[in-house]
Amino acid sequence: MITSTANAQVKELVKLMKKSRARDEAQVFLIEGPRMAGELADDPDWSRKIEKIYLSESYAERNGQEKEKLERTAPVEILADPVFTHVSGTKTPQGILAVVERRDYDMSDILGADPANALVLVLDNLQDPGNLGTIFRTAEAAGVTGIILSRDCVDIYNPKVVRSTMGAVLRMPFLYVDDLPGTISGLKEAGIKVYAAHLKGELAYDQEDYRTGSAFLIGNEGNGLRDEVAECADHYVIIPMQGKAESLNAAVAAALLVFEAGRQRRS
Repeated sequence: MITSTANAQVKELVKLMKKSRARDEAQVFLIEGPRMAGELADDPDWSRKIEKIYLSESYAERNGQEKEKLERTAPVEILADPVFTHVSGTKTPQGILAVVERRDYDMSDILGADPANALVLVLDNLQDPGNLGTIFRTAEAAGVTGIILSRDCVDIYNPKVVRSTMGAVLRMPFLYVDDLPGTISGLKEAGIKVYAAHLKGELAYDQEDYRTGSAFLIGNEGNGLRDEVAECADHYVIIPMQGKAESLNAAVAAALLVFEAGRQRRS
């Protein structure tokens, strides 16, 4: 059992928790909590990517059978409770943390098994961790096949984002790209119609037809879509609003669009 915060493993965990560069260099991310850790361990594709599992001393004592199950999946290390609290990214640690190798996706994963019916979210310069996590959860619930992110979006492997996805990060294919307009052009060449919620939209978002391959462009929380990205859209749609509100939260706008697409596809 590790009892000191000066331990080399503990220092490395803190670095991975706080620094995206460290996570990028190691090509790993961190999962906290029994729910997501359990999902990792039960999924053959993910379980082989678990590098190590850390348990707090009290968690290990309370969950002996689970500890034995986890030990059959990956190496397990016990941390004294104060040490685990020092490492954890939450105010009330749940006692379990896993270091996981990343999974790589490509455009075929984003478009899914039937590209003609793909439903894609394209995110331009999103910066809020909570928004990104909510979008991942919402996307999975609405049947989105994949998410494309500009390179300057917030890091999906930020522990705050990972937690807020509630496990969707393990199930939703995603891809960071350097050239967002070029990538959108590739979607259009694949037969995907591209829509942007925009004040110049002539039709309301629920008046377009999303029953074939569709992609929605979602912009930065404060500034919206960059001009060069918005210009890539085949169609602008507008979300009608009352009162004095000028715009919606990015995650809310994304939810309206993808759930409308899902509604149409169920009709």
